[in-house]
Amino acid sequence: MSDIEPGLPTGVGTGIGSMPGTQPREAIRVAAGELDLPFLPELPARGVGADMIGRTGALLVELPVDMVHRAYRLADHPNTTTRRAADWLRWDLDALEEHWETTGLTGTGVVKVQACGPLTFAANVELRGGHKIVKDRGAVRDVAASLTEGLRNHIAEVRRRLGARVVVQLDEPDVGRVIDGTVTPLTRLDPIRPVAAPDAAELLQQMIDALGVPVLLHSCGRPRWDLTGRLERVALSLDVTGLRPDRDYDALGAFIDSGGVLAAGLIPTAEPPGPVDAESLAGRLTETVDRIGLPRRILRDNLLVTPTCGLASATPAWAARALTLASEVASGLAADPDFGN
Repeated sequence: MSDIEPGLPTGVGTGIGSMPGTQPREAIRVAAGELDLPFLPELPARGVGADMIGRTGALLVELPVDMVHRAYRLADHPNTTTRRAADWLRWDLDALEEHWETTGLTGTGVVKVQACGPLTFAANVELRGGHKIVKDRGAVRDVAASLTEGLRNHIAEVRRRLGARVVVQLDEPDVGRVIDGTVTPLTRLDPIRPVAAPDAAELLQQMIDALGVPVLLHSCGRPRWDLTGRLERVALSLDVTGLRPDRDYDALGAFIDSGGVLAAGLIPTAEPPGPVDAESLAGRLTETVDRIGLPRRILRDNLLVTPTCGLASATPAWAARALTLASEVASGLAADPDFGN
């Protein structure tokens, strides 16, 4: 195992964030038991306030979020949605701390926490008047500043409770819609202007620099190299099973060749119809690396392995198996970059 980014281990498996079920102790037991880089699970099956947007709303400082007509919306005052999301986050942290204490992990290790990135959050949450936050560039900056402060507080609390190092994952599945200007507006006559990739990168870079811990930028969608190519000191978390040779290989190769760290989304999020094992999955990843033209040592030195996306819709049995496979593939490649061939 090596640390290319300070504190960010490579040659390990981890999860994206969401898990099935509603019980944090069970989800944490699985995430911590199967992985060398455990994470604080999100359990969206619990309902409003427990999904990616609601969990992030619980982290914001002085920007309460409410649920109005089935949409998250900024509110004037804390409310039932705000309190519910904050309670679930606190209970999840209690369960994580309990696991660390009972398993003797306190004071050791690395743990990953996740939050919705500011651009995706702004594309999904409404201003008080019903427009999406992303329509108001000043409001987007306010959200980014509030989330940065909230994440810094969250990092400090996790450190205090566990004595562990912390990695932050920013989830930006809708960043492409923000850059392309395809976020659904309040009315068709009032479209939302695109946010230029350099402006989006500047906003994210300010957060990355301010957090002071290793940051993974995650998206299950198509890679946006016009954005990520402008970022520094950030690892990328991508679904590598859908990479396009003509559009993605050169950019990904340049990123890794410059020392970048990739969390390779490789493990299916739903149980496949046929058998699957670590060796065959590792072989697929090795084949991709060979086609890009990278040396196989990067499989040891520059990669983590994850499921292709969150596991909220998986069965509990497959969620546990998927995390086990991620760990097995990563550890096999770390020990031997030719693993699976």
